[in-house]
Amino acid sequence: MLRLVLDCLLLLPFLILFTLESFVKLFIPKKRKSVAGEIVLITGAGHGIGRLTAYEFAKRKSKLVLWDINKNGIEETAEECRKLGARAHAFVVDCSKREDIYSAAKKVKTEVGDVSILVNNAGVVFTADIMATQDPQIERTFEVNILAHFWTTKAFLPAMMKNNHGHIVTVASAGGHITVPFLMAYCSSKFAAVGFHRGLTEELEALERTGIKTTCLCPNFINTGFIKNPRTNLGPTLEPEEVVDKLMNGILTEKKMIYIPFSVCLLTIVERIFPERFLKLLRRRINIKFDAVIGYKAKGQ
Repeated sequence: MLRLVLDCLLLLPFLILFTLESFVKLFIPKKRKSVAGEIVLITGAGHGIGRLTAYEFAKRKSKLVLWDINKNGIEETAEECRKLGARAHAFVVDCSKREDIYSAAKKVKTEVGDVSILVNNAGVVFTADIMATQDPQIERTFEVNILAHFWTTKAFLPAMMKNNHGHIVTVASAGGHITVPFLMAYCSSKFAAVGFHRGLTEELEALERTGIKTTCLCPNFINTGFIKNPRTNLGPTLEPEEVVDKLMNGILTEKKMIYIPFSVCLLTIVERIFPERFLKLLRRRINIKFDAVIGYKAKGQ
């Protein structure tokens, strides 16, 4: 214990130095990298955040590989990307199925080339308490929201490792840092997604593959229709365009973690410092609400 305290004291000057450095960097515009010519694969690109992200990469002359379970949705996204001047390849893929992912990945490598930017965006959500959430819904939540990240990364990371070049983007959620009643399966899967991002970041550094960047997006409720009537005192429901704008800025400046709004970041710090009784009061004040199915009924109801 004494050794640990001494080590921390020795690191104190570095803490001060790096904190000052980070503060100064807040006022210096970060250089944006070019993604022209990069092969960008986006899962869940047939609608919402995935579709808008594809449009932004198309505007920047990337080559798009678009995955979604919805054939009409993914073809509409691909067509719009082509109108924006980009080459776009649409694939119907069920991201809840590992073999479907691996099969589609082989086709991508053969027909398009090695993916250099991977955006794991596909996700599902079921708003219900644990009693009302069916077993297949829980399984699908984890299959799409986190296991698919492992399968896509295992499929496309080797080429990035070989070239020491690439970028892996994890679309998580504020629910990956803060738990919410009646989103138990979703929050659990998003906590896993945040852990996946952090673990992958550390592993790439340990393997000295510093040319492969990682970014994790953690937004509050977004107006995409997945969650019905969301409301919270954290702020208004986010518009997809606002989220994608900040996501693209984060990718182009190689930011590791993107919190939207920034109050989500503050809450993650507060939860680790303040006592539980205060946190209960804070949760009531934040007052997160949305439409959900409640299976449990108290006695007398």
